[in-house]
Amino acid sequence: MFLIDMFNKKTILPDAETALPGRAEEIPTAATHFVSGRPLKGPYPDGMKKVLFGMGCFWGAERLFWQIPGIYVTAVGYAGGLTPNPTYQETTTGLTGHAEVVLVVYDPEKVSLARLLKTFFEEHDPTQGMRQGNDIGTTYRSAVYVFDEAQLAEANAARNAFKRALNAFNHGREITTEIAMAGPFYFAEDYHQQYLAKNPDGYCGLRGTGVSCPIG
Repeated sequence: MFLIDMFNKKTILPDAETALPGRAEEIPTAATHFVSGRPLKGPYPDGMKKVLFGMGCFWGAERLFWQIPGIYVTAVGYAGGLTPNPTYQETTTGLTGHAEVVLVVYDPEKVSLARLLKTFFEEHDPTQGMRQGNDIGTTYRSAVYVFDEAQLAEANAARNAFKRALNAFNHGREITTEIAMAGPFYFAEDYHQQYLAKNPDGYCGLRGTGVSCPIG
């Protein structure tokens, strides 16, 4: 029963009564991006926009986005949960409610949100619920957290377009991606930032469906 209980805790989102308490202090992280040298926490240039993507383990997901032209900076962290300023170890219990996400700060004059959403839907499997492949738990759920109503509408339209594409290829499962306005974003610890630039042979669990998203 103990193992079953532990599994359930990792795959069921907590509520306010069961979530870990967290802390008032921010978790220390890197000051600058390991690849570009730009400040992780800003200030960002005028005109930049932000979006948060959850695609399972955030190491491989972050590398996808920092390589796209028009991206100003990326960072990994935790969003969509209840516990303030969680640690990585706390999020892996499933008792903070957070997803592992990538903060993408982008220049809309150089790269469109549609281009980013296309990468998001194609490069992971958004139909797996509380997991990505062998990575199981609420922290690995598919999510898009946006910062304005226009982004919200565009993300929902992209999900619908990708669902039609999946249906055309007889991919029967429903898209489980959580699309919502962004709440607090907490930067992950220093060693997680740009992990695959520091460790090129490190773990990357990204696996798409093989279906193209007809946008962007």
